[in-house]
Amino acid sequence: MKLCAQCQQQNQEDSKFCYQCGTTLAVEPEPPIATPVAPATPIIHPDEHLWRQFIGPYADRYLKHFNKFGLGEGPKFALTWNWPAFLYISFLWFLYRKMYTYAAVYALGPMISTYLTGDMTVGLIWSIMAGATANYVYYWHCREHIGDIKKNAGIDPAKQDEALKERGGVQSYVIWIGVALYVLFAITMFKMLQDGLPDSERPLEKPAKPTASSSV
Repeated sequence: MKLCAQCQQQNQEDSKFCYQCGTTLAVEPEPPIATPVAPATPIIHPDEHLWRQFIGPYADRYLKHFNKFGLGEGPKFALTWNWPAFLYISFLWFLYRKMYTYAAVYALGPMISTYLTGDMTVGLIWSIMAGATANYVYYWHCREHIGDIKKNAGIDPAKQDEALKERGGVQSYVIWIGVALYVLFAITMFKMLQDGLPDSERPLEKPAKPTASSSV
């Protein structure tokens, strides 16, 4: 109900004049319509397209990790986990991503460690190291190469794209090498189980007790 300010008469809500004295009733202003707030636009690094071209497959996943390391800021270490580098043969993952020095380290490191210690579980430690550090190592690999490409290629987009494809991306043939190694490992294990333990590892049989010869 609307209350007339002149005679205090109660009037209907839609009334424009007072029924008793004819005074114009005040019109209540309509509440303002809330302006929808646009979602905040994510900050995009100016060189993000170069990083995407260089990384190739799964660029979104790796850029998510790289943002934790400071993509476009001062680099800082953050603990992340790389499942392919852990579950897959570690040196093959580095080779797949064209990090040849690290591929050599993770190929020779487990073999040398196993030879020196005689412990077959040393390889698991190397796999854990790869899983914990692979993203950060790959971040520095991308950062150094992209910076070098920008400096040498200049402003020529064609040269830049060609250099990014040549140095970055992946080597798909490495996947088949990994599959072949896993198949070879499975065949070897099956062969060992089929042949049984070698003679040196079989339990020694106790000699039969000599029976007393009967006298004639």
